[in-house]
Amino acid sequence: MNKQIGFLLLIFFLTAHPAYSKDLVVVVKISGPINPAVAEYVAHKINQANADQEALIVLHMDTPGGLDTSMRQIIKKIQGSQVPIASFVAPSGSRAASAGTFITIASHIAAMAPGTNIGAAHPVNMMGGGGAGEQAKTMEQKVANDAAAYIRSLAELRKRNAHWAELAVTKSVSISAEEALRLNVIDLIAGDVKALVLAVDGREVQVASGSITLDTGNLQIVYHEMNPRQKFLDIISNPNVAYILMMLGVVGLYFEMSNPGLVLPGVIGAISLILALYAMQTLPINYAGFLLILFGVILFIAEISIMSYGLLSVSGVISIFLGSTMLIDSDDPALQISRAILYPTLGLTLVLSLGITAFAVRTRSLKKQGGAEGMLGETGLVKDALNPQGRVQVRGELWEAEAEGPIAAGETVRIDAVEGLTIKVTKVESIK
Repeated sequence: MNKQIGFLLLIFFLTAHPAYSKDLVVVVKISGPINPAVAEYVAHKINQANADQEALIVLHMDTPGGLDTSMRQIIKKIQGSQVPIASFVAPSGSRAASAGTFITIASHIAAMAPGTNIGAAHPVNMMGGGGAGEQAKTMEQKVANDAAAYIRSLAELRKRNAHWAELAVTKSVSISAEEALRLNVIDLIAGDVKALVLAVDGREVQVASGSITLDTGNLQIVYHEMNPRQKFLDIISNPNVAYILMMLGVVGLYFEMSNPGLVLPGVIGAISLILALYAMQTLPINYAGFLLILFGVILFIAEISIMSYGLLSVSGVISIFLGSTMLIDSDDPALQISRAILYPTLGLTLVLSLGITAFAVRTRSLKKQGGAEGMLGETGLVKDALNPQGRVQVRGELWEAEAEGPIAAGETVRIDAVEGLTIKVTKVESIK
């Protein structure tokens, strides 16, 4: 009898769902576009929480969307996590648009705060270059179909409203938190993280290893944010910052090429341009626009050497303006350059570039003050009579001089040529 009871107890413990109660609830804050820096940050925190066997990971989100590749990297980490992950769109006024919708649907638990919204997940052009015609439409349709199938599979995996999820991609629909709960898009509405943690206490979820039951009622909540390196990469991946860095790099290098030897503008320009190029690999860049900006810079440089009476400068202004307006090829507001940043930055860049061009042209037209060329046309006083050779004082210095005819001491002469350490002079006739 005792053996039978022991055997039944063993079967019970083996088949019962384990209560998943560890030490901490880890809150990972995501604010802004989903880019490679954010994906690296989230992936690291999920790995760390799994290694420490924490109780729950909460992705505290407010995002307008972002890169497809970064989004999928995060979702793969969610699907492979042994620790349950709850996506929480908060605080009030936040949103989970585009990539944020996918991440929320893919999470083990989906929650939103009152006054938030989710949806508008139609994929945008992330390859750059624009395009039109039947081929471009076909490619856009393929991308949309792929995204629709992906979000449907995620919704079906989590037993959420797959039909609405597909509409969020194909029709860009967006709904409030209350409507999302009613349509089975999310699991619950919570006012804050503490309310969310209490609400999921005792909930059964399906993770990579199987079904588990959460026990989070009395656990400590720990908030995590990006480290300084990740914050820096996240900042420069912003389209507005990337554009400012690119224009700063262009102006810096142009200033250095216009005035060789200054060094500092060239160094600052090179660093800024390298950072901008890093950011551009995370953005949907239209390379026709990028090339137009470079062509405009080349026209400004050419203006210094070629007398075009401003025609090259005007052409450069037009080229940089067109390139700047075409630079970001996306309909997603999160990936576009703000007009409040674009036009002032563009205007300041053009003013600086035109100023540098005018300064360089003016400098070239000035008479040289040093060296042999700077001596030409200067006047001097004959110290030792020229017959035809003698010495002349120029700028307080005595020079060996030679004239075509005799010139008495005390006469004023003009320098016509410099040959080595000897100057060729002619007498300046005095005006009576």
